[in-house]
Amino acid sequence: MPAHPPKEPPDRAVPSDGLAAPDGTVPPDGLAAPSAAVVRNLGGDPDGAAWLRRLPRLVEEFTARWDLRVGRPYPGGSCSWAAPVRRADGAPAVLKLSWPHPEAACEALALRHWAAVENPAAVRPCAWDEERWALLLERCEPGTGLLSPEQPATPVERLTAGLDLLRELWTRPRELPRPDACPPELAEVCEGWADLVEERFARTGAVLGADPGPVRRGAALLRELPRRAPGRVLLHGDFNPGNVLTARRRSHVAIDPKPMMGDPAYDPWPLLDQLPARLPLRARLLLAQEHTGQPADRLAAWGLARTVEYALWSADRGGTADARAALAGASALADLAQA
Repeated sequence: MPAHPPKEPPDRAVPSDGLAAPDGTVPPDGLAAPSAAVVRNLGGDPDGAAWLRRLPRLVEEFTARWDLRVGRPYPGGSCSWAAPVRRADGAPAVLKLSWPHPEAACEALALRHWAAVENPAAVRPCAWDEERWALLLERCEPGTGLLSPEQPATPVERLTAGLDLLRELWTRPRELPRPDACPPELAEVCEGWADLVEERFARTGAVLGADPGPVRRGAALLRELPRRAPGRVLLHGDFNPGNVLTARRRSHVAIDPKPMMGDPAYDPWPLLDQLPARLPLRARLLLAQEHTGQPADRLAAWGLARTVEYALWSADRGGTADARAALAGASALADLAQA
C-alpha cells in the first residue's frame, strides 16, 4: 500500500445520516458496500478482496455489538469503510472498519493518546476493537475538509489552521506512548521505502525518462532525515487536507492518522503540497516554519523524499503520467532542500 493518500482525498461531509431502521436489524447490503475507491485499491489484492467479502458481516457484527443505527457510508477512503451512525442514546458517531494493514495498526492507540487532554486536536475514539480493526469515533459536524469549497476561510487561512493543528498534535500531551506500545519508528519505515524507490527506479526509470539525480537524493534523504532528526514526536503520518475536518467543539480536528514515532518535519508535506495556498513553494515553506517551528529547508527535504517515494509508487502501479509530474516537482524541491 502507498505511504501516502490519493492526491485529492474526497470530502468526508455528508448531507444527512441516511440512517437505517431503528429496530437494530442488519443494515441493507447497500449500506455495507465499500466505496468505489476502496474496491479499486483493494480488489486486486487477494487479502484485500477477502476483506471486502467479509465486510458486510463485520458491519453486522459491530452494528449489533455497539448497538448502532448505521447510515449510508462515506464515499471516500482507500482501505477502510466508514459510515455515520447513531448510538443507543441517539448520539452521533462514526463506525470505521479498516482493512488490516500496518499503517492502520496503531490508529486507536494514537487517538487515545491525543484524547488524554481536554478538547483534543484529533477526533475522539468512543470504542475500539484493535484485534478486529474496528473503531467507533466522535462524529465531526459539519465535517468539511480543508479542500471543500464550503470552507469560508481563505486558502492561506486554511493552511495556517492545518499547520497550527498539526503542531498541537505534536505537543499535547507530551508523554509519549510506552515503548512496548509504540507505533513503528519512522526511521525503520523510511529505510524500507528507500529500498523500494531504488528497486522501482531500476525497473521504471527508463520508461519515465527521469533525471536520476533527484531520485537518488530522495532515496538518500529517506534514510538520512529520520536518523538526524532533532526531535521525536507521535506523528499523524497522513496529514493531508482531507484529514482535517471542521467540527463543533473546535474549528478543526484531525482524523485518520497513520501514526509513527519520529521527526516532526515529516508530517507537513501533504498539507503544503495539496492545499492550494496561492503562494510560491518557498513562501509556503516559510509559513510552515513560522507555524510549526520546523526549518524550511528540512521541510523541503522531506517534501523531496516523499515526492520521490510517491512518484515511484505511482510508476510501479502504471501511473506514468502522475510519476512524471511528481518527479518534475521533485526537481524544484531539490533546490530548496539543503538539509
